[in-house]
Amino acid sequence: MRDVFGGTSTTEDVLSGVNLHGKRVLVTGVSAGLGVETARSLAGHGAHVVGAARDLTKAEAATAQVRKDAAANGGSFEMVALDLASLASVRDCADKLLKKGELFDVIIANAGVMATPFGHTTDGFETQFGTNHLGHFVFVNRIASLIRTGGRLISLSSSGHRYSNVDLQDPNFERTPYEPFVAYGRSKTANILFAVAFDGRHRKRGVRAAAVHPGGIQTELGRHIDQSRIQAIIDQMNQQLATEGKAPFQWKSIPQGAATSVWAGVVAPAKEIGGRYCENCHVGNVVPDDVTISAISEGVRGYALDPKNAEALWKKSEELVEESF
Repeated sequence: MRDVFGGTSTTEDVLSGVNLHGKRVLVTGVSAGLGVETARSLAGHGAHVVGAARDLTKAEAATAQVRKDAAANGGSFEMVALDLASLASVRDCADKLLKKGELFDVIIANAGVMATPFGHTTDGFETQFGTNHLGHFVFVNRIASLIRTGGRLISLSSSGHRYSNVDLQDPNFERTPYEPFVAYGRSKTANILFAVAFDGRHRKRGVRAAAVHPGGIQTELGRHIDQSRIQAIIDQMNQQLATEGKAPFQWKSIPQGAATSVWAGVVAPAKEIGGRYCENCHVGNVVPDDVTISAISEGVRGYALDPKNAEALWKKSEELVEESF
């Protein structure tokens, strides 16, 4: 499977010949970018997709093509309100889904923010850790019973996890100087560790979880980042790639970026991706911590897959949200 698709594969490549009629998929973050394309590709192959978004008005406009493709191919699409930066909203959305009691084959935790200015969620958590990790931690755990046997959780992470391991002693930067990319790295490492811990808890009932790095894509996610900094990162990366005799960095299109989420969610063998980190439509390899960020175009840090680290994060997350799962 990993030899068939790669970094340039699109959602349509991955889903070619795949019939998803009868499948139910929940995708968070359907108001822009990857979330919209993920929902469109799945609904366009017959799935019933439930899209979650904070701003339903914005999401309604953004998902017009999702509805068209769904209608043309026997799929369907509906939306629910979910603000991951508010645990009251998270719990309300989860409660409504539990009340309906309709099962899901796949949950794709796609929504997130990146490199934001220092701030806090409604509940007082650092914005990126609170939104990207804690919001999904509570939401997915609350509706875990709705994932049918044989189902999957796909947690969107990033190669940005290499910027930092989680800091369980100071998750809200109360003692640490705030740096947007360090905070982003912590939250993306947490997304991987959550998948590792969730997979360990649910695999006995046939439910598997994996983390996904979509690749470098130009979407609304980067709206807080100075373009000169992005260019500096790319220049550094290209210098390293050149020394390795590799081609320069290229941005992915949105359909290419969403391909790994779809591949891991409905195409790849469950036993292959369970508890793992996936990128470019294959399972990523662990890279040493002493390899600099710019020197690797692929790979996952060992700390992000460490089961003990995952359990420590789970325990700390329960303490922070004052809820046990």
